[in-house]
Amino acid sequence: MHREDFRQFLLGDPVGTAEILSIFAPVRDGAAARIPRRIALVGTFTPRRCGIATFTGDLVEQLRRYHRAISIDVYALDNPEASLLYDGVASVIAEDSADDYRAAARRINESGVDAVWLQHEYGIFGGPQGAMVCDFVDQLAPPLVLTLHTVLSEPSFEQERILRHLVSRASRIMVMSRHGRDLLLARYGAAHGQIEVIAHGAPDRPFGRGAEFKAATGLAGRNVLMTFGLLGPGKGIERVIDALPAIVARHPQTVYRIVGATHPNLVAREGEAYRERLLELARRRGVENHILWDNRFLETDELLDQLEACDIYITPYPGLQQATSGTLSYAVALGKAVVSTPYVHARELLAGEVGALIAPGSSDAIAEAVTGLLDAPNGWWLCSDAPMPVGAPRSGRPLPTPPRSWSNARLPRRRGRSSRR
Repeated sequence: MHREDFRQFLLGDPVGTAEILSIFAPVRDGAAARIPRRIALVGTFTPRRCGIATFTGDLVEQLRRYHRAISIDVYALDNPEASLLYDGVASVIAEDSADDYRAAARRINESGVDAVWLQHEYGIFGGPQGAMVCDFVDQLAPPLVLTLHTVLSEPSFEQERILRHLVSRASRIMVMSRHGRDLLLARYGAAHGQIEVIAHGAPDRPFGRGAEFKAATGLAGRNVLMTFGLLGPGKGIERVIDALPAIVARHPQTVYRIVGATHPNLVAREGEAYRERLLELARRRGVENHILWDNRFLETDELLDQLEACDIYITPYPGLQQATSGTLSYAVALGKAVVSTPYVHARELLAGEVGALIAPGSSDAIAEAVTGLLDAPNGWWLCSDAPMPVGAPRSGRPLPTPPRSWSNARLPRRRGRSSRR
């Protein structure tokens, strides 16, 4: 990720009336120098096991590493049934508690922060489609900055209402795809000056270490396919299992690693019944010995190690509106071959023939794409000097938004608590 990618993010108020204050560049003005550089960051947070919690945790870690002058108050959205302990946060917000949202907003307003940075995904806030976020932002006095992890092209009425409301309240909006930006402009009433496209960050690791990591995991000499994420029916794992008989018939040394815990909401409803159905499908297809299961949610470093040990990363998602996939960015940045359905992030990241896009829901298409790659052992996807796609920025560590590049980012100066109500 280059420094100029962040030059305009957090720059100004959409109505064009707020005075601009840089929170990253040195402040020389005497009055401005007395203003604390402080951000309230709202979202799911580690140790909660979800992609946005990982994103937010990486963000905080790197801000504290590269911009120590900036104080970060974390307001962690929590599922009360999970009984998690959060370390070093300003407050924990029970995701379905209106009282908690009011208390958090009051605490944020009284803390004197310069901005509230909110991570948005419909499923992490309480109420129908996460509607409680609307009342929450209405109670905030500081300027609101959004990172939108999902921008739907075909939202329900309630989903569209919620996102339009957030857009109307936001000073700056970050999305991770050009498609998301275009949707915000065309459908959700956003202004050009509000939006910045900043691609999902990716690891800065050397290429060509696959054999080393395969040996360390007992997979030397195997063709390793991999999918990672919280397990659930929306991942399309069934279609890869259906494709395995054709793949292993041609390449018997192939194994498919399914890595990730079952989604906790699914476990709460039906236990491990979904995983058991996948196991039964594998037995019916005769490929149970070609699937390796790792029923854990991996921390980032271990996930990267396991990605290094794979040859082909597969994201067979049937839903095509997914705006971002952190693991897809990681896999491409590590030089892995990718087979994916054409959801939003995959279409942008895999442009320029750096991966294979296949029809959703088609096990035949998966088998054809995977065997085609395995049939060409000297292909570009096994080369350690494979080119880095534009959409997979490398940033020193897996970063959602590498903050060391933010030296020119700015926030509007607060004019008083009533300005954002």
